[in-house]
Formats: sequence, C-alpha cells, structure tokens
Amino acid sequence: MLFDRMDAGMVRAMIEAIPAEITVIDANDEVVGWNKHSTRLFRRPMEAIGMNFRQCHPEHSLALVERLVGELRSGARDKASFWIDLEVVKGEPKHKILIEFFALRDDAGKYLGCMEFTQDVQAIRELQGQKRLMD
Repeated sequence: MLFDRMDAGMVRAMIEAIPAEITVIDANDEVVGWNKHSTRLFRRPMEAIGMNFRQCHPEHSLALVERLVGELRSGARDKASFWIDLEVVKGEPKHKILIEFFALRDDAGKYLGCMEFTQDVQAIRELQGQKRLMD
C-alpha cells in the first residue's frame, strides 16, 4: 500500500490539510471521526463520537441518509454526490457546497463504513483564466 510508511501523525496531518470536511462512520453505523473540528460548516459535538449516525442527522434528511448508507453497505452504489446553497458567512451570498458520500471497503470488497466529504466549491466555480505554479 502506498501509505504504509506514514505514521499516525502524518496521516492525521494529511487529513487535516485536505480542503474539505470529512466525517467517517464504521460498519456499525457509528461515528468514528472527523476533521476540521473548529472550522466546520457542519459542526459536530464531541459527544457524537461513538453515536449512531441516525442520532446526529436532522430529521428532515434522515430517511434519505439511511437509504443512501444502506445502498453503500449493500454495494448498490459506491458513491453519491449532491450540492446545496448555504450561507457560509451571515449576510453574504450563499456558497455552493458539494457533499459526497463514499463507501469504504477493504481489499476484498467488505464494507467497512462510509465517508461523508463536504467541500465549499464556490471559489473553484469562480476560477477563470489560468494561474501557473508560483504566479
């Protein structure tokens, strides 16, 4: 594996450097971790560690999230993407937020859990022209 030489500190630093919010649930549907704790768009209380994801999701979206996790678990899908408009800074225009769910599987294809990957893509959507390295 390509990451075998990385210790836990390096993996943690890498995950924190990713310009997106990541939340992971295990095969038992329990929240096992997340990154960007202090700067998240969708904040997670520390008490969420070890909780079933159903206890952490808003009621209005719970049925859809349950269905999605079931499809990821069963292998009916490996990924789902959707996007929303969200007020990131009060009083400023809304940003486009991309939310993706990925099934996590071992080398044999066994379901290990899933990852929610949330990214503010507004700045990416506004890119124009080119910017070269070191410009």
